[in-house]
Amino acid sequence: MTKKEKVFIRSARVAHLATADKKGRPHVIPICYALDGEELYSPIDEKPKRTSPLLLKRIRNIRQNPYVSVVVDRYDEDWRRLAYVLIIGKAKLLAKGQRHKRAVLLLRRKYPQYRQMAIHQRPMIQITPTYLKSWGKL
Repeated sequence: MTKKEKVFIRSARVAHLATADKKGRPHVIPICYALDGEELYSPIDEKPKRTSPLLLKRIRNIRQNPYVSVVVDRYDEDWRRLAYVLIIGKAKLLAKGQRHKRAVLLLRRKYPQYRQMAIHQRPMIQITPTYLKSWGKL
């Protein structure tokens, strides 16, 4: 991951996480995230959900199939400014530990809303990149 790619990823507020179940059926959702080194972290936060956190489709999919994609992009009406970073990697759930604590700290720095949420008590998705591609004006 280049310095430009890291700056681009850190500066964006939203990414899109793609997971697939064991039959390969895709599921894409917008996520909040933080980058630490080359690892990406996304919390299972307290925003309203239709089901309990551990039954969310993204969590079930990661348990069945840990391979995921994340795209961080910028759209602009001036198409000379379009850009994206595509990350393909393996995801796992963290419930505690030093990486979990570090991810909570980074997420609370990036998103003030998380300072009022108990994300330290909830699972965290950790994504380890295995492939990365960037395009456009990062």
